Amino acid sequence: MKNSITDVKRLAGPEKAAIVLLALGEEHTAIWEALDDEEIKEVSQAMAGLGTVSASVVEELLVEFVSGMSSTGAIMGSYEQTQRLLSAFMPPEKVDQLMEEIRGPAGRTMWDKLGNVNEAVLANYLKNEYPQTVAVVLSKVKSDHAARVLASLPEDFALECVTRMLRMEPVQREILDKIEQTLRTEFMSNLARTSKRDSHEMMAEIFNNFDRQTEARFIAALEERNREAAERIRALMFVFEDLSKLDPGGVQTLLRATGKEQLALALKGASDKLREMFFSNMSERASKIMREDMESMGPVRLKDVDQAQVAMVQVAKDLAAKGEIMLAGAGAEDELIY
Repeated sequence: MKNSITDVKRLAGPEKAAIVLLALGEEHTAIWEALDDEEIKEVSQAMAGLGTVSASVVEELLVEFVSGMSSTGAIMGSYEQTQRLLSAFMPPEKVDQLMEEIRGPAGRTMWDKLGNVNEAVLANYLKNEYPQTVAVVLSKVKSDHAARVLASLPEDFALECVTRMLRMEPVQREILDKIEQTLRTEFMSNLARTSKRDSHEMMAEIFNNFDRQTEARFIAALEERNREAAERIRALMFVFEDLSKLDPGGVQTLLRATGKEQLALALKGASDKLREMFFSNMSERASKIMREDMESMGPVRLKDVDQAQVAMVQVAKDLAAKGEIMLAGAGAEDELIY
């Protein structure tokens, strides 16, 4: 929970305006009508993130902005309160669009927001646009992000975009505004809607951390009550055997990040195919030593093998989150998890 705001000096302009407008309430929404769209967005974003504001701060700001008015007590800025105030004077569809933007990627401008969108997600959207439009978009985001997006686009299309960027003239304001509006209505609003986490994905992650017996028990019980949900969870789960879909570079990266004892224990319970994949990505000497270590272990507890495999899967997911390897999902071989 956020701490209460008690110091006016630490507040930025939009935050001050947001507090005053919250204090004035729904009866004074006419003030909002004097603001342009960008100002409304900026104040709304500040308002949604305020948290609790102390009564003394409210009083000081009201004295500063509205001479003669005093505090009405502590107030709470939230998404719900912001949405309620905006709904008093804006069309519902515009309120929904604005709130989706606030909940979406962080950033004051559209280009700041795009810089916080995963490059694969952005590339997947841009690949269906005209190369000239993509060239404009990539020229407006930071160069490192633009590079990652280009690398995620189909090669011929990416080269065409690069060519357009090389010979691009200054973009007219009207064209830029139109591209921003399209991104806002077609991309950002959809992104905000689809970014809400699916409950099946969350449950699949929980199931991934069960040992085999517990996982099998829960899946079997769930199948009896809701076969469709059980199948969706199973499809979304990333299990140890799914590491077989790693490319050679990914396998070697994972090997470097995994302790030898943990690897030996995990491979004791792996299929022959998966074992050979790991062995083939080691040097002949390292492979020989690993086989000998596994033989010298003798019988091992299934629980220990499960723990080692779950730990390796987690290491793989961490590496994927950093962009060091790519994991193919269990449910769709061509889908990538970032």
